[in-house]
Amino acid sequence: MDPQARRYERRHQLRLHRDQRQLVLPYDGATWTAASDVDIDHLVPLAEAWDSGARNWTTAQRESFANDVTRPQLLAVTDNVNQSKGDQDPATWMPSLTSYRCTYVRAWVQVKYYYNLSVDSAEKTALTNYLASC
Repeated sequence: MDPQARRYERRHQLRLHRDQRQLVLPYDGATWTAASDVDIDHLVPLAEAWDSGARNWTTAQRESFANDVTRPQLLAVTDNVNQSKGDQDPATWMPSLTSYRCTYVRAWVQVKYYYNLSVDSAEKTALTNYLASC
């Protein structure tokens, strides 16, 4: 991943205030109240986007992608789940919460389509197989 994309990724921090309720997180269904247990995940990881075409974007386009709150691109998730996901795509990683998998795959397709990012053959096969069972 390029260094600039890493800087954008590090900026994403979730701050939970004392008066906020618990968060139930989508990838694993875990419930947390401490900000230290939560990360902001790029559904389509920045490195995956880079490899799928974002390397040809302007800095402004990459920044827009990294900070997109309009599409389902930024999600609050359990920190260790986010770390285990890393830069993987649906061919090699899926949320452990099986009831969220269809939502995850649909969101992945939506983000990739909107940003005109390519899909490799293993990724396409995984997406097709998961969507067929939704």
